[in-house]
Amino acid sequence: MSLQPGDALTSHNFGLQIDGVMVEYLQEVSGLSQEQDVIEYQQVSAQGKPVTKKMPGVKKAGDCTVVRGMTQSKAFDEWITQSVAGQMATARKNASIIVMDYQNNPVKRYNMRNAWCSKIEASTVKAGEAAALTETVTITFEELVIQ
Repeated sequence: MSLQPGDALTSHNFGLQIDGVMVEYLQEVSGLSQEQDVIEYQQVSAQGKPVTKKMPGVKKAGDCTVVRGMTQSKAFDEWITQSVAGQMATARKNASIIVMDYQNNPVKRYNMRNAWCSKIEASTVKAGEAAALTETVTITFEELVIQ
């Protein structure tokens, strides 16, 4: 079943790719955003009337949060370790959030340039609890390009 004109994308079919490697066992991606300063200035028109103008300013870096099942993914764990240890020469990687259609074809990409892990939080472990462990990872990036 492919998308028809006017069909909205669904939120359940997505992936995270870091330097070309797909990260497995994702549950959620949230907070994907980037901001830009707004420059507001005032001037006077030829008729002497005040005019307020707005222009785009400097883009700010962004963040997103990824929740995934805790696994023994060596590549993902190594990237987190490098980031948290401050090894930025190897920790900064290009990453993409990929939204897919019903047939798993990529239809939209949020490309994050120079992404790295700024925070990791493990879910609660509790004796007698029957629940899957998760990791919540905050990814910081310098630029977001939407394709």
